[in-house]
Amino acid sequence: MATAPQRDIADCLALVIDSNATSRSILAGQLRDYGVGKVVQCSRVRDARNRLEHTVFDFVLCEQYFDETNESGQTLLDDLRRAHLLPFSTVFFMVTAEASYASVAEAAESALDGYLLKPFTPVALFDRLSLARLRKVHLMPIFSAIEDENFELAASLCVQRFEAQQPYWLYAARIGTELLLRLGRHDEARTLFEAVIAARALPWAKLGVARAQVESGQATRAITTLMGLIGEDASYTDAYDVLGRAQVEVGNFAEALETYRTASTLTPDSVGRQQKFGMMAFYMGDRVTATKALARATILGIDSKLFDFQSIVLLAFAYFADNDRKGMERCMADCARILERHPDSPRVRRFAEVTGALQQILQRQFARAVEMVRNMAAQLTDVDFDFEASCNLAGLLSVLAHTSIDLSEGSGWIKQLGMRYANTRGLSELMANACHLHPPYADMIRECLQEINGTAERAMGLSLSGDPAGAVRSLLQHSEATLNVKLLDMSQQVLLRHQARIAQAEPLQQQIDALRGRCGTTPARAVLGQDSERQPGGVTLRLRKRAEAKAQAAEKLRVAAPPAEAAPQAAAESKAESGLDALRLRPGR
Repeated sequence: MATAPQRDIADCLALVIDSNATSRSILAGQLRDYGVGKVVQCSRVRDARNRLEHTVFDFVLCEQYFDETNESGQTLLDDLRRAHLLPFSTVFFMVTAEASYASVAEAAESALDGYLLKPFTPVALFDRLSLARLRKVHLMPIFSAIEDENFELAASLCVQRFEAQQPYWLYAARIGTELLLRLGRHDEARTLFEAVIAARALPWAKLGVARAQVESGQATRAITTLMGLIGEDASYTDAYDVLGRAQVEVGNFAEALETYRTASTLTPDSVGRQQKFGMMAFYMGDRVTATKALARATILGIDSKLFDFQSIVLLAFAYFADNDRKGMERCMADCARILERHPDSPRVRRFAEVTGALQQILQRQFARAVEMVRNMAAQLTDVDFDFEASCNLAGLLSVLAHTSIDLSEGSGWIKQLGMRYANTRGLSELMANACHLHPPYADMIRECLQEINGTAERAMGLSLSGDPAGAVRSLLQHSEATLNVKLLDMSQQVLLRHQARIAQAEPLQQQIDALRGRCGTTPARAVLGQDSERQPGGVTLRLRKRAEAKAQAAEKLRVAAPPAEAAPQAAAESKAESGLDALRLRPGR
């Protein structure tokens, strides 16, 4: 297949990130000698992160270690790929004097195109840049198909390249596995991951097996796989990310806390990992640890797209518990600034409401606080009042009860929240832990899970005894009363399985369809914050059609800032192709 022509080098834009002015100047000069038209320089990781979030660069040369700030280029890269902010078109090289195997292996696994060991000659740099650009051109048909959302074609091209062992076959295999995961073909993805392991035992392929297990609902098996992988390489941070996710899903929160602690220790300047660690510590009741980690994440990246604003809400809860008025004022100021930047976001508005109610309680303005809580509770049945909003409201209600503020409706609201969202042990325990200040509320949430499971079991009993129509009606009745998606989905499954035996199948289907529009969505698995980031071990690509639609919508809304380029990211170490970071597909930004 013919390859696409390369962009003229004179039109390219490069970024050099290095705290040493002399080194930075030399690298910039070498890039200009290579023919790059414009070179931008940054001395701090924070400045570089901001640049990369808002500008698409053709080349990035980043120093690995920043001694004065104790930051690393490795963590910057990891954060960028986790948040879908590094385009496939960008060639990313890590530059360092560190020659140990561990650093080379980490770089090879971290979605970059090369690892340059100082000192190197301009000729060596030029050769590596050219090879990295060539690989991206070779694989352009695959990425073009992905951008057009033709995932079947893209997966087929990847498998063909892998089986024929054409240039960059291992890179293509990693992309293909992620495409298969995206298409829901978990068994095929796992088979291809295992084929890669057989051909060349790479950590990312073993991690891929675990990811396929998590995606197919086998979190317990994934934990076993991941423990084996970490046993082989205790510094493989992506493995801890997936392990923490699996442990949260099955409700093993104590183990998840230690997993996130390890990941955040290995990468102390990672915004995302600090937030996960802080959130898990908060839900485990370790307020001191949660405050420290979330405050650090806020300092590192509150103005970054990597930052999840839920961290501000949890910090506000922690500052309230410590009677820290200055901390609460900082949270209020942060919420005001964030709301100013996102005035049309219901999620951000809810964050500001929760933080404001906590401040009112701290200032002993109880009547105003109760009024604000009642206004929030009035949204309980809204289609967009999601699990995260429910946890925050449950936490706020537990604060009121702990403060001995009389709110007679509180128990009813907690029951309503639990019956809508406590569908799995992980979800139930997250919401219950949000109520840790008032244990009776936590117990009510756990009882809701038992009640939901009991309803499901009784309906299945009806179906097994020969009354599938009765099972569907029972599930629909409870779904309508609770807006519980799990029960609604079960009614759909029973109806589809026994449709031929149900006389009034069509009206029941219409009822399911109408109710689905009211229920909204419930996460299938317990997650911390908005878990929309790149899956650990996965690479992100922009989907052209959706990206263009987003841009057009933003233009109609007269968004002041230009939409961020969340184009495809592919990465890998050109030397062994094993540095490819498995593709993670997502809707265009």
